[in-house]
Amino acid sequence: MKNVKLSNGIEMPILGFGVYQVPDLEECEKVVSEAIEVGYRLIDTAQAYGNEEAVGNAIRKSGIPREEIFVTSKVWISNSGEEQAYKSILESLEKLQMDYIDLMLIHQPFGDYCGTYRAMERAYKEGKLKAIGVSNFYPDRFIDIANFVEIPPMVNQVETHVFQQQKKAHEVMKGYNCIHESWGPFA
Repeated sequence: MKNVKLSNGIEMPILGFGVYQVPDLEECEKVVSEAIEVGYRLIDTAQAYGNEEAVGNAIRKSGIPREEIFVTSKVWISNSGEEQAYKSILESLEKLQMDYIDLMLIHQPFGDYCGTYRAMERAYKEGKLKAIGVSNFYPDRFIDIANFVEIPPMVNQVETHVFQQQKKAHEVMKGYNCIHESWGPFA
């Protein structure tokens, strides 16, 4: 599997397995286990998906060393703001049964996303998050946050596929040394 290097030197697999719309915990654990078995090493979940616990169970049961699996999660808008977001990051760690999350993103640019980002910076400095970034931040919101934070976003995960190539957004991200990650690559 090929990797991409984030601005802080962390390597992230270029292909991942997302568990959006897999709310049944038993089913989620099963499909994540199968994904790991066939070679996926990036698993993408989110607080809003309601399946972080199943993802953590599958990873723990896989027998693969934790450092060989890259886990992404996202802070949901109902947890926006510095204190609430920080608390939700700790809850995600508990649900995932992990000491750290490889990549934590702000799921949507709504609510107090600046406070949410400060919470992620704090957790990053504490070693609870290995990388931080945003999701669904189109150029205006991306530039806004990238210019007013201590640690610029390392990843921006946006809908990207043949019908929505995000060329302008890609150029903006590139200018900030931010990796453009696709969600929905098969449209």
